[in-house]
Amino acid sequence: MYCVTGKPGVDPSALGDLLRDAVAERLTVLGAHGVQVNVADDAVAPADGLRIISSPTPAEAVVSIWIDTAVEQFRLPFDQAIAEEVATWAAYLVTESVPVANTRYPTESGERVDGFAQLAFLERPVDLPVDEWLDIWLNSHTRIAIETQDTFLYVQNVVTRVLTDGATAWDAIVEEGFPAGAMTDPHVFFDAVGDDVRLAKHQQEMLDSVQRFVDFATIEVIPTSRYVMRSVLDGT
Repeated sequence: MYCVTGKPGVDPSALGDLLRDAVAERLTVLGAHGVQVNVADDAVAPADGLRIISSPTPAEAVVSIWIDTAVEQFRLPFDQAIAEEVATWAAYLVTESVPVANTRYPTESGERVDGFAQLAFLERPVDLPVDEWLDIWLNSHTRIAIETQDTFLYVQNVVTRVLTDGATAWDAIVEEGFPAGAMTDPHVFFDAVGDDVRLAKHQQEMLDSVQRFVDFATIEVIPTSRYVMRSVLDGT
């Protein structure tokens, strides 16, 4: 996963166009089995109130690729394809888990997925052992997140290696898909339309759960548009 920012004068929407066009095509030619672009473009401007920034260079877009190896000599052409078109970039090797796959909003390759995808970048609290952190997040919190939010997509990426020197040392990158209404309406976000009691209950359950394993001083949250340029599932 590559966290990137655009060159001077290139706004996020223009950056997204570039990544989805020339860069995605080049990555595919190089042999990427899957290519996905998440970008904080104009379509998610209504969700700006959900942004949380903690790092010096927050990502304007994330390019995810599925390739055979992350060994540097073989990965270098993919790094270069990204680096040549952006101002800053940082690469992360991750293991991917998909508790909730997107079946609600199917799209053709390259089309924008309806709603929006919220990316959360996590650092493990220093006083929480790795095994305990993973157990709380993956084996306990997953169910709570699904039950308290209107989530049509849930992807958990555990960072196994930070591949770029000097990059923010994220331990996880989470992607959650929500309906468009969730950008501005917490009732939609927390699956409680028309029910204030249910909203308060879900918000509290979610807060109680995340504070067990999330460092609120370092978390970063970026609403994005999701574009699957080439699906790793079917190669299209």
